[in-house]
Parts: sequence; C-alpha cells; structure tokens
Amino acid sequence: MSMQRLSGLLLLTLLGACAAVDASAPKLAAIKTIGVISAMGGELTLTKAGLTGLGSNAQSVPIESWGIDDLIVSRTSSLLSHRFDVHPVTYRRAAFAAFEEDSVVAAANLLRDDPIKKLIPAEASPLGLDAYVLITKAKSTYGSTGRTVAGVGVINSTAVFGSYSQIHALYVVRLVDGHDFKLIAKGSASPLNNTEMFRLAGPSRLLDASFLPAANDMPRNEQLKAAIIDLIERSLPTTLEDLGLVDRS
Repeated sequence: MSMQRLSGLLLLTLLGACAAVDASAPKLAAIKTIGVISAMGGELTLTKAGLTGLGSNAQSVPIESWGIDDLIVSRTSSLLSHRFDVHPVTYRRAAFAAFEEDSVVAAANLLRDDPIKKLIPAEASPLGLDAYVLITKAKSTYGSTGRTVAGVGVINSTAVFGSYSQIHALYVVRLVDGHDFKLIAKGSASPLNNTEMFRLAGPSRLLDASFLPAANDMPRNEQLKAAIIDLIERSLPTTLEDLGLVDRS
C-alpha cells in the first residue's frame, strides 16, 4: 500500500472519529438520569523495571479496604449531579474489574461494538436509566519495550543513576446509552503535569523509593493510599470535562 493511500485512510479514520464525537452532543443533551459504576481500584500491582524495561513478573496485592471504587463513584456522582439526576447503581464489581482497556484505541475497534456494554444489563441494577458512566482499568506501555502496566500500581525502577518508584492510577471512562447500551463517548484519564523519565499514558507521579514499604505492607500504608487517591482526584474532573459530562471550570 502506498504512503499516499495509507495517509488517506488514516485521515478518513480520524475524520470518522471526530464525527462520532460530534454526533454524541445530541445524545448528551437527551440524558436526564445517569448511574455510575467503578471497578478499577480493587488491587495494586507492583512491577519491577530495570535497564532492559519491565520485569516479566508483577505482584498484585488486594486494596479493597482503601475503598477507591466507592470514592470514585462518590466523586463522579457529585460532579455529575450539577447537570444530571444521578441514581445509585448496584453492580457486581468483579465482573467489570476483569475488563482492561488499552489507552490507545485501535482503528479497528471503532468499527465494532464495545464488549463491556453487555455487562450492564447482566450485572447492574437498576436498568432503564438514560445513561451509565463506567470507570475501569486502562493500560499503558512503559518505556520502549512494549510491556504494559494497568490500573493502580507501583513501578520500582533500577537505573544507572539510582532507583526510583513511580505510582500510577490508569483508568478509562465510558458513557453508555442506558436503553440500547451503545457507547456514546469514551476517554482515558490523561497524564498529569509530571516529569518521569518514562511517562505513562495516564495519571502517575514519582515517589522516593524509601517512601514505600514491602509489597505485603502496602495495603496498610496510608501515605501510599493518599498518593494514589490524589492522582485520581486531580485527574477525574478533567477527564469528565473532556467527555462533555462536566462543565469546564
């Protein structure tokens, strides 16, 4: 395929994506009732990285006691309540937590239904709201190796000039029609103003390696919990603004 033809196809794809965003405006205006589902903060992943990139093994520890998903639902509901009638939703969190999304959506994905929409009628209640906001884990590549990290986690990196730790809270927000369960809009949380050597495609920041306890003690570390929550609280309003769900401040 020639470069000219390839460029044309890419342009058509981008124009189609823009049209999809523009077409969501009437649907947004029609939304009166809305529910919020969050399933991205049940576990923390500890990943080791060295000069050759991420290690092959990552360790996960449960952090349900931090209540991150409940906090996200509360914060999101509060932000949305200025524009919508927000209804509480009961859902099976584990079903939604099993779904992870790449930060960058492949062009082919624009042509097929989003698989997560099938979870709402099967796993959430009540049905019949005008729309549902879903917050689930996103993925991001680390460095140039192509390996990925997802959701809430810590990367411990060893480099020539010393070691450092990088925390992340990667998530994607979807707005789904509550009647036909089709995707209206989707966007990943953007990076914050940070200076990491390997910047992730989502909220992250550096921490002093001495700040972190051993993996088994991380769920009890209040400083680490506060740092993760800070990433979410600073990025969530902007992410909702980018989707047109919250007025820009």
